[in-house]
Amino acid sequence: MSSSASLRRLRRKPRLLLLAMPKSPPEMDASKGKGDQAVQAPGMHAVERSDGYTHIESMLPKAVKRRVHALKRLQVQCANIEAKFYDEVHELERKYAALYQPLFDKRRQVVTGTVEPTDEECEWQSDKEEEEDLAEELKKKAAVEEKKEVATPEEDLKGIPDFWLTIFKSVDMLSDLLQEHDEPILKHLQDVQVKFSEPGQPMSFTLEFHFESNGYFNNAVLTKVYKMKSEPDASDPFSFEGPEIIDCEGCQIDWHKGKDVTVKTIKKKQKHKGRGTVRTVTKQVPNDSFFNFFNPVKINPDGELDEDSEFTLASDFEIGHFFRERIVPRAVLYFTGEALEDDESFEEEELDEGDEEGEEEEGDDDDEEGDSDPKKAEAQPAECKQQ
Repeated sequence: MSSSASLRRLRRKPRLLLLAMPKSPPEMDASKGKGDQAVQAPGMHAVERSDGYTHIESMLPKAVKRRVHALKRLQVQCANIEAKFYDEVHELERKYAALYQPLFDKRRQVVTGTVEPTDEECEWQSDKEEEEDLAEELKKKAAVEEKKEVATPEEDLKGIPDFWLTIFKSVDMLSDLLQEHDEPILKHLQDVQVKFSEPGQPMSFTLEFHFESNGYFNNAVLTKVYKMKSEPDASDPFSFEGPEIIDCEGCQIDWHKGKDVTVKTIKKKQKHKGRGTVRTVTKQVPNDSFFNFFNPVKINPDGELDEDSEFTLASDFEIGHFFRERIVPRAVLYFTGEALEDDESFEEEELDEGDEEGEEEEGDDDDEEGDSDPKKAEAQPAECKQQ
């Protein structure tokens, strides 16, 4: 199996690309909890295989089997139609991206301070509600504080400082990549944009990170291209679940001398075996940094990856997907933390449901194994159930 087949797939849903987790292994699927009992089709004698599956098709009468094969051919045709559907969805995304772009351009102008929004543009419903709820005394106090601020204006504060850096530090999957030495550089990040591939080109999307002039590198824009596949695999057409990221390509960063945070210089002492003299040599080694994001793992021509590289690439795909579908469209809500609260609420709900299931199962086990030794039960780790 190629590495791309085992990576997380991206399936198109209305307004959201969902990461479809790999399917459960056979032993954790329908046969779980049923001992060695095999799945049996009506009117068929079940024959259990060594892997726990019952291969129903192999036991079908010849006439029925050929009809099943006809259904499979129809299923392949369905997959091909589904692929065309996703092609049209991609075109629709391109169309609406052009409608969103003027709003995102205005967002960039406000963030960078090149445009100051009008009083009307700054009106927000919650502000009015809070003002109506304030007591007269508090209003007067607020007015006094406001006068003090006017009397002592802040130093040339433009736009929304550290807008994108704040987002990066707030989102777990990005903060995990972020190092302290990255933060001064990301203060110069002015915008993150998503660009879709042009008509007639292979399906892909590009993340563009726009920087103001800075003392770290010469690039005005750093890019990351995510290449996608949206057609059934000829060797495994039934695995098709919509567009999936199959590869990504970063860019070369033109670092200023001594400013490359993706490497660090170490000094090492070496002793000459014959003369016994000692010398100190310097060597550059890789360094943890968010900017390694622009130098992703390369997939070999044979498509094979070791386990660590495969995990790294799958995480990279997930981050690219998250930028595209969540961070870029809803940046201000990640800056204020409102989007983070929504994400956390969803995760907690999923965990709560899992916990309830676990408790019910645990209760069932107690009923069935009421005579078991409590000490032994405590020593045994809880069984992990795949949802």
